[in-house]
Amino acid sequence: MNIFRRVAKSNRSRLPEDQLRVVWQAVSLLLEYPHDDSAEQRAMIRASITDLPATVRDPLNAFLDHAQQVPLQDLQADFVETFDHTRRGCLYLTYFAYGDTRRRGVVLVQFKQAYRKGGAEFESDELPDHIAVVLEFGATVDVQTSWKLLGDYRAGVEMLRIALQDKGSAWANVLIALCATLPPLGDDEVQAVALLIEQGPPQEDVGMDGYGMDPALDAPSPGAFTPPTIANAPEFLGNEIPVGAPR
Repeated sequence: MNIFRRVAKSNRSRLPEDQLRVVWQAVSLLLEYPHDDSAEQRAMIRASITDLPATVRDPLNAFLDHAQQVPLQDLQADFVETFDHTRRGCLYLTYFAYGDTRRRGVVLVQFKQAYRKGGAEFESDELPDHIAVVLEFGATVDVQTSWKLLGDYRAGVEMLRIALQDKGSAWANVLIALCATLPPLGDDEVQAVALLIEQGPPQEDVGMDGYGMDPALDAPSPGAFTPPTIANAPEFLGNEIPVGAPR
């Protein structure tokens, strides 16, 4: 079955920047491990996406509807099963390009450098290539930096979408919304995705020794960039809703 239509590669967003930031923030929050505050986050997201185009609003609402009906423990178990137990369900952008190889360790440092050049320090125990982290940076700090990172690893984003749809995962709708913000695949990206489907990510029996090789990148500094939480959700997601507020 042919699942792609070949098109010329484009660098133009399908949405205005203000809408792009809203979608990216929403997707970032929904790709976090579900926690006690997730219901409040989802309420903010649902309110924020009302006026977005149907291409992004409908899949996000479909996931929100699903998550609202599932007990937290079941949602957590599904998240772990979906994203932690299979290589095709990995949420780390560079994994699809480099697997667990030495080269990936170097690239992770480059992600931290990109965040610094984009205007903020990255200070978190999470790896900097987590899709939620990349999207949070684009939504709250610098769109262009995250746009480039997503473009550089677009094949991995599409691979994840396809894997989730094949699995019948509810989180597939979140990736569908994300991909709806990005340009259509170019011919080289089509080929890269096809190769990933056939062969999977590269493999190498080493750890992440290259990560953190530049001590200066790990030094604390003002203006730190942190992953999304209900406490630091930006105003365009309506963070005036207090934790524990009735829905």
